[in-house]
Amino acid sequence: MRSPTDRPAPEDVVAISGLTRRFGQATVVDHVDLVVPRGVAFGLLGPNGAGKTTMIKMLITLLAPSDGTATIAGCDIRTQPARVRRLVGYVPQLLSADGSLTAEENLLVFARLYHLPRSQRRARIDEALASVGLEGSARELVRNFSGGMVRRLEIVQSMLHRPPVLFLDEPTIGLDPAARRDVWEELRGVTAREDTTLFITTHDMEEAEQLCDQVAIMSQGRLVAHGSPDELKAQVGPDASLDDVFIAMSGGADSAAKGGFRDVARGRRTARRLG
Repeated sequence: MRSPTDRPAPEDVVAISGLTRRFGQATVVDHVDLVVPRGVAFGLLGPNGAGKTTMIKMLITLLAPSDGTATIAGCDIRTQPARVRRLVGYVPQLLSADGSLTAEENLLVFARLYHLPRSQRRARIDEALASVGLEGSARELVRNFSGGMVRRLEIVQSMLHRPPVLFLDEPTIGLDPAARRDVWEELRGVTAREDTTLFITTHDMEEAEQLCDQVAIMSQGRLVAHGSPDELKAQVGPDASLDDVFIAMSGGADSAAKGGFRDVARGRRTARRLG
């Protein structure tokens, strides 16, 4: 029997309809509709607390929607969660590599989690390490890696089963400029090599410009804009940057100007809690 990852993905590999998530009285993701075509790099932009991480967690079945649904490569996140998990890779903000293991051992753990056949594991691991220039560090403990090396390892370990969609939550947060560019180069290679759709959350506008074919801007749980970076810049003005688009469409400047220290502190606590 063929596995879900062997099937050709539909043209719209991510299709979201009315997706909503509430925590008590707070609506964090508010009736979102969105389609993402196969093979593109898609960026979900928005300030902290906009609902980006919560949306990703619903799409990879870590959180159940309060309302609405979505499909990943044709599989419904509500009714087919086990199949969806086999169709996605996920690189979270928090560290997902184990520093007490070698790079090779980390990949072996993920190969087992993804139920890769034993006969394929060695070749797939070697290929993954070589693709990000880590073959010479395969037997080094990951706790001795630089931040950029760790991130590249986390990307390939989430790609071992060759999913049609790779979700990345703030993929270069905390990295120095050189490491950020190395990660960007690797992500460009992912789309070229694997025909994989990238679904990236970020509020780094340079990252969105460098990586994304399409972007959507999320504010207070809702999508307020969607298109290519050039299309969105044209809507704001002839000389607009993506920073200008972000501020104009997310209400960033107004939000930043409101409130004092207590409001900022409260907002950051809420952002950490709700994603």
